[in-house]
Amino acid sequence: MRKKLIIKAFGLVLCGFGLMGCHSSNNEFAPKPRGFNRIDLPMHEYQTLANEHPYSFEYSKNAIIQKDTFKNAEPHWIIVFYPKFNTRIQFTYKPVNNDPNRLQKMMADAAKLAFNHDKKAYSITDKLLTTKNGKKAVIFELEGEVPSPYQFFVTDSTKHYLRGAVYLMTATENDSLKPIIDYMKVDSRHILETLKWQ
Repeated sequence: MRKKLIIKAFGLVLCGFGLMGCHSSNNEFAPKPRGFNRIDLPMHEYQTLANEHPYSFEYSKNAIIQKDTFKNAEPHWIIVFYPKFNTRIQFTYKPVNNDPNRLQKMMADAAKLAFNHDKKAYSITDKLLTTKNGKKAVIFELEGEVPSPYQFFVTDSTKHYLRGAVYLMTATENDSLKPIIDYMKVDSRHILETLKWQ
């Protein structure tokens, strides 16, 4: 009797393995790729910045201009804020005053601010850009979990210096925010291309 029970139990186990084998061969398990929330991006449409500063440019119709309220902010520091994305481009303007040493320090500060992210960024590239209207700008692109993935500055080397930095005001991983980062890069480039000194 005991021998029959053991044989029956062994048969059930074999049958169970057989069923599992059949199930796994017909429906092979494959991990799902990592997914991100869909982000609907508006079209790129632009408007001209009000003539209140020593510079002007075209900025997104999906953004609003705010005064920079940072305690050390200077008169012509502004923020181009994108409410839909909770993202901003912070602009800091400084006069050069025909002082090469002053300009050198401002450019060094811009590089330092970009490279301060080196602990979280796995890649930082800087490149010189000449805009269609002949202005020279330096762009810093940062990859990794950094709050500011795109920074730049532009100067005429004698009178004007303007630095811009894109800030993502959310804790979401930058991989999932890539569409927004790319969108902000396009808008930042448009700002540089349409920049005029007053």
